[in-house]
Amino acid sequence: MEAKRIEDAFKNGKAFIPFITAGDQGIDKTEEYILAMRDAGADLIEIGIPFSDPIAEGIVIQEADLRSLEAGTTTDDAFELVARLRTKTDMPLVFMTYLNIVYFYGYEKFFSKCEEVGISGIIIPDMPYEEKDECAGIAAAHHVDVVSMIAPTSEERIRTIAADAKGFLYVVSSMGVTGVRSKITTDLGSIMKAVRAANSTIPAAIGFGINTPAQAAEMAKIADGVIVGSAIEKLIAQYGKNAAQPIYDYVKSMKDAVRSV
Repeated sequence: MEAKRIEDAFKNGKAFIPFITAGDQGIDKTEEYILAMRDAGADLIEIGIPFSDPIAEGIVIQEADLRSLEAGTTTDDAFELVARLRTKTDMPLVFMTYLNIVYFYGYEKFFSKCEEVGISGIIIPDMPYEEKDECAGIAAAHHVDVVSMIAPTSEERIRTIAADAKGFLYVVSSMGVTGVRSKITTDLGSIMKAVRAANSTIPAAIGFGINTPAQAAEMAKIADGVIVGSAIEKLIAQYGKNAAQPIYDYVKSMKDAVRSV
């Protein structure tokens, strides 16, 4: 089944983008949980390829990575997961992983495989914008968008990154690592204003710390999409191999909140 492009996720209003670590509870369960998220209304799904030192992640996703690695999950398993999903869904799927994984797999081999299985984009949190060209050209040759991240930094840097963005822009809501936050205090309105001024066509989604429907609705007022990861991995940690229904219910509540804006 041919995969939709990233931009398709934003064509029917505000997008809800959940994250899940591949192989946490086993690859079969990851597939089941991704399909549950799709059925609940997710527009695009980020699939984490587990890494031993995920420096952008808080404790919840760190522990998910460890569970997955201890179960023996490999990068090839993540590709196999996507290949299996492509027999059942054409929704956009994006990898999220660290540069070490891609580098040691080999840029050409990695992005060729992404094209083969139908991955639409990749997010590499530890790759500085200035080093993006190291793999962006190879990725583009295989129709994979390297998604840029924007942190609460200087307006000049925000404009530079936004102007060059592909797929969508990942706007980081808070400094620090991923994880559930009760309150988000960053001036996201001014960040989004700078993004729009630099690039009025690229969709921008906000992530890091969002976990309640109220937060999701608040973020959707100023962004094109909302990204949630730790809250979903908390459900997987809590329910293990029986997390499909809780994940479905949670994603539906978040999508309904985003859709209500």
